[in-house]
Amino acid sequence: MTKNLLLEIGLEEIPAHIVSPSSQQLVQRMKQFLDENRLSYGEVLPFSTPRRLAVIVKELSDKQANIEESAKGPAKKIALDAQGNWSKAAMGFVRGQNLSTEDIYFKEINGVEYVHVDKFIEGQAAKSILTGLDKVITSMSFPVSMKWADYHFNYIRPIHWITAMLDDEVIPFSLLDIHTSNTSRGHRFLGENVTFATALDYEKELEKEFVIADGTRRQRMIVSQIDTIAKERDWSVSVVPDLLEEITNLVEYPTAFYGEYNPSYLEIPEEILITSMRDHQRYVDVADHAGNLLPYFISVRNGNAEYIDNVVKGNEKVLTARLEDGLFFYEDDKKLTIEECVDQLKNVTFHEKIGTVYEKMQRVRSFASVIGTTVGLTKDQLATLDRAAEIYKFDLVTNVVGEFPELQGIMGEKYALLQGESQGVATAIREHYLPISSDGELPGSSIGAVLALADKLESIMSFFAIGKIPTGSNDPFALRRQAYGIVRIVENKKWFFPMNTLRKDILDKLSTNSKLVIPDYENTSLELVDFIKARLQQFMRKEELRYDIIEASLNSDQENVMDILEASHSLEKHLKDESFKATIESLTRVLNLSRKNKGSIDLLNYKIDSSLFETDSEINLATQIEKTKSVFYKLKTEDKFERLESLQPYIDAFFDENMVMADNEKVRNNRLALLGEMAIFTLSFASIDKLVVK
Repeated sequence: MTKNLLLEIGLEEIPAHIVSPSSQQLVQRMKQFLDENRLSYGEVLPFSTPRRLAVIVKELSDKQANIEESAKGPAKKIALDAQGNWSKAAMGFVRGQNLSTEDIYFKEINGVEYVHVDKFIEGQAAKSILTGLDKVITSMSFPVSMKWADYHFNYIRPIHWITAMLDDEVIPFSLLDIHTSNTSRGHRFLGENVTFATALDYEKELEKEFVIADGTRRQRMIVSQIDTIAKERDWSVSVVPDLLEEITNLVEYPTAFYGEYNPSYLEIPEEILITSMRDHQRYVDVADHAGNLLPYFISVRNGNAEYIDNVVKGNEKVLTARLEDGLFFYEDDKKLTIEECVDQLKNVTFHEKIGTVYEKMQRVRSFASVIGTTVGLTKDQLATLDRAAEIYKFDLVTNVVGEFPELQGIMGEKYALLQGESQGVATAIREHYLPISSDGELPGSSIGAVLALADKLESIMSFFAIGKIPTGSNDPFALRRQAYGIVRIVENKKWFFPMNTLRKDILDKLSTNSKLVIPDYENTSLELVDFIKARLQQFMRKEELRYDIIEASLNSDQENVMDILEASHSLEKHLKDESFKATIESLTRVLNLSRKNKGSIDLLNYKIDSSLFETDSEINLATQIEKTKSVFYKLKTEDKFERLESLQPYIDAFFDENMVMADNEKVRNNRLALLGEMAIFTLSFASIDKLVVK
């Protein structure tokens, strides 16, 4: 027999961006609780509004599953003493199973007899188990939380009621001073308290009190209402997903409406208009079918259509004030020059131990010059890049960016064009912030991409130099995101990006102006490369590469990001080769011997003596190694593994016929040097010994 379970946590208004993930988390916490308590169930349906998180569990079993199992204890020789009496080990075992020695029987496993008992635990009634549902509530975690009253309890917002029902019965438990009931609360202004006859009445009864508890249905209502308004007015409306989710989680009972503003405000750059509407007021902007903004907006009220005209007037008034500010700031900014803004940045602190934003720009200019040259920008592109790097943060001191920080870079591009800068400079100013998120848009222009790399790398190196290296989940300066952005940009552009060599070249460039050098830049090389490699690992995991291929690529002696990525793809491509397993095993043997005897000889100064070769297999391997060395570093990364595969039969023949660790020291060192040369070019591709083959 099955039943239906309802659990609702009633709260003060939750921040909109936390509602959906918290609702999903509640579903998972509930499933985990039921699984751990051996209660089978069907669907687990999520419900959420700004004031509640809830789930309904359908087809919940009315009792736990019984446990019938055989438990294995100590071996017979341990369970019985010399007189055939039960030992303490046997008695302790059955006591732990809540049984007696009379329940013991012996069962042979691999020729040895062991104590066994049959264990039966009858499942408890679901209702008695569900009184522990407070653990589901307290197990929830949130990005921010708060305390209230005199309680030493943190939660996203204060809890005001808990509804818990199994069909038509209340599940009794309490949390803090709140006792469960079969009642909930309707809309804050339009609804009353509501009592549920059964758990499945939840959604229907709440709707009578102006609460649409199903977030997905509420979102569909909003989209439908907006579409209806747009069709009636012949408008083109596109609601961005993040804004739609936020609107959905700001209201319990949605009613869409539209308002208007003075067409004169359309002279303001549309980015200011859209930011004012979307980001500040949660309005949907409206355009004609050619994509031109129209002086209207659509919003969603948390309530019904009564007195909607007053709501429209109020929203129009608020937006007009916001746009008036935007227009004033924009007109005032146009009076500024770029040089004045750059000069003001000398008084804007980037970080107290790193210096001003102006000093950061000076360093980034050097970073950009080195990176631009390394990735192959033309002379004209380098000149454009240098101008962009000289001024790229100037918009931070403008009025519009001060009021609308979301527009940094975007307004920089617009103001740069107004001041007569080239399109290349202006675009780079906007693109240097990209990507803004881990999966965000990447810079489109090469100049913008280099400036973005320079800005991000300078931030990472500077914060590392002052000891601000991210640990655990602590990353206040978003250095992980910036390093991940570096990896994505390099991969997107397929650029040569040798991590440590670039760092050294940049420091050489900076040394010409000692004022720009931050102490301890030089001492962070290992941490810097490892940090970028960790983000490279994250990128490769997203590509769903095998973990051992990722390890093999990252642990190579290669420092160029693209070569590491291409090596991983090459290995993935050759996984199904017939000779793959044999090749990996042979090369692993070479690497192991080379590492084990690394200190025996100086490979850089050792000259292999062919007169010491004793067998044809040794001569043949030496010949193949010499041929491979001469071409290996010129090969495309995707072709390098095929070259290594071709060595496999020669390696096997060598090991079959020769003892590497020969008694004759000269012969031994000669053979180790031979293997060492092979290890060097193999490791320049990948640490093959990290691969798992079966």
